[in-house]
Amino acid sequence: MQAGIVPRIWILLLGITVSAWAQAADPQDEGAWTSALRAQYFGDKPMEEGNTVIELTAPYRAEDPALVPIQITGKIPQKPEQYIKRITLIIDNNPVPFAASFDLTPATGKADLAMRVRVNSYTYVRAIAETSDGKLHMNKAFVKASGGCSAPIGSDLDAAMARLGKMKFRTDGDKLALGQANPVQLLISHPNITGLQMDQISRLIKPPHYVEEVKVSFNGAPVLTAKTDIAISADPHFRFYFVPDKAGELKAEIRDNLGKTFTASQTVTD
Repeated sequence: MQAGIVPRIWILLLGITVSAWAQAADPQDEGAWTSALRAQYFGDKPMEEGNTVIELTAPYRAEDPALVPIQITGKIPQKPEQYIKRITLIIDNNPVPFAASFDLTPATGKADLAMRVRVNSYTYVRAIAETSDGKLHMNKAFVKASGGCSAPIGSDLDAAMARLGKMKFRTDGDKLALGQANPVQLLISHPNITGLQMDQISRLIKPPHYVEEVKVSFNGAPVLTAKTDIAISADPHFRFYFVPDKAGELKAEIRDNLGKTFTASQTVTD
């Protein structure tokens, strides 16, 4: 067994117990956030709650707990004088509450993101924006879902592993609008195994294997850098924006928790 897996499994199991207790006690209780998570991730820094800087949209009742669509909308322009430099996504009652953090720059144009996540029990999902002046702003949504982190891997894990690390960008055509925020999707083939899922063939719990870092650049300049964990769905896709000043190359680099790295690029014209 690899070093570090046993402690992580215990953390995950403890998280399941805490999540189940929280849901049974009060499905909209914020005890986990106020008693532990806020201090763990943000210390005692002041945090303003509302939707004037950032807004999170999620379904109140998820159709599929392993594929819950999340949309984050930045409400201020990404200008050098002030911009959203980091967005952290927390899912209170998940076994691992930290879902992802995204580092942004003025080159994104918009601090808008979209992705799919796993939700393991009734919980608040929170988006916390840190602006370039160091201030924190939070918006939250309550989601009714259960079992997303332990949902079956699927019947064809071998096929999923065969396409491991394949990526592609999806843009609005091959051309870019120079000087404007262009929407882009990065699609990644990766099973993102949580360490809580059963293989439908062997009936064994598979060890965790998930994407933990994503870097996107344009002509060598960083556009988006993300740290991710087990809450991100299988075959992750991320929607974001960026403002090009000329034609060039979009490049994605990812690394998973087993140290495997993958790259992909796409040439786009003006």
